Amino acid sequence: MEPSSDKQSTSSAITAVVEVPTDEARPSVGTAHGTTSVRSSRTWWAISQRCGFALFGLLTFVLALELLKRGAAGYGRIVVNWLDVSTPASALGFGWLLAFLFLSGSPVAAIAVSFFASGTINSLQTLAMITGSRLGASFIVLFVGFIYHLRGHRRAASVSIGVLSLLTTASIYLPAFGLGYWLLDAHLVGIVTASADSPLYSLFDLVIDPIVAIVVSILPEWSLLVVGALVLLGAFSLLDRAIPEVPGGQEIFGKAGQLLYRPWVMFLFGAGITSFTLSVSVSLSMLVPLTVRGIIRRENALPYIMGANITTFIDTLVAALIVGGSAAFTIVLVEMLSVTFFSLLALLFCYRWFARVILRLETTIVHSLPRLAGFLGIMVIVPLVLLFVKW
Repeated sequence: MEPSSDKQSTSSAITAVVEVPTDEARPSVGTAHGTTSVRSSRTWWAISQRCGFALFGLLTFVLALELLKRGAAGYGRIVVNWLDVSTPASALGFGWLLAFLFLSGSPVAAIAVSFFASGTINSLQTLAMITGSRLGASFIVLFVGFIYHLRGHRRAASVSIGVLSLLTTASIYLPAFGLGYWLLDAHLVGIVTASADSPLYSLFDLVIDPIVAIVVSILPEWSLLVVGALVLLGAFSLLDRAIPEVPGGQEIFGKAGQLLYRPWVMFLFGAGITSFTLSVSVSLSMLVPLTVRGIIRRENALPYIMGANITTFIDTLVAALIVGGSAAFTIVLVEMLSVTFFSLLALLFCYRWFARVILRLETTIVHSLPRLAGFLGIMVIVPLVLLFVKW
């Protein structure tokens, strides 16, 4: 019996040790609360840092694009003075080529409106030149992607959005040009009466324009392209710190991500962002780091590009009213409505087929360096050939 009693007393002792922890082993409520507070403060500090990097990165990004445009405008004006525009086809090539040279479509569209107001070109040539300006405007996205590639990112990931922007824009704008040309040539659209007193400015213009003015006053015009490229690299450095690597970005956002990546939502999102920035260069170029980081997938960017390509006409509409009056406004409006018609047609009735064709073509081009070089060559040769077409 004694051994049994010893076992029981030993078991009781062990139980007592387990069930009644010492004061040193007992967790402190104050310590746990302090640890939670530290973690919370670190989380908020990390979020604040990312928001700060995102804000300064975005402002620096817009500043870089403006410097690039100002630098490109120097040699762009020289080209305007000696190239001849006498037919709609040559006007299409002229606007296309100038958008490449200016690294932007908006100033080229403004030049087209000015030419129309002065009687240099007619309504059909104006429509063609504005269409060309939009076809070439996506080149800035490809340029930004190449700069991003120089920072060590894969070529396919960096330049894919640029190629996708060029393909999507061409597939919508070319048939839209045909529709707009027919409407104007057949006089099926009357002059739309409207008025405007001053051009539109975005919030970015109010912040960036004074900085750009200071830089332009200090540096020679030829150096702005180099400075703009260097500032762009700095902007990417800031944005890389703000944007996390998100493999499978759609899944990490849950139901909100599923809603965000629906074609209609992305279409409206692209239209809204471009309406706010008044620059398709900014709204589309931002897709480069977001796509490389996995926040937005290529297939989700396609309807975003379609939406951005519509609202990019907002500032051109106002500029047309101020410079060329109701007649110029009508030309731009016809172009905008034609682009909207074909965009909605693709989005509503054949989006899956449309997206599959564009994405397959983009993949074929990007994943082969010779094919990519050939694609870029075609994009330059076509507007040059159009310059000499007498139609």
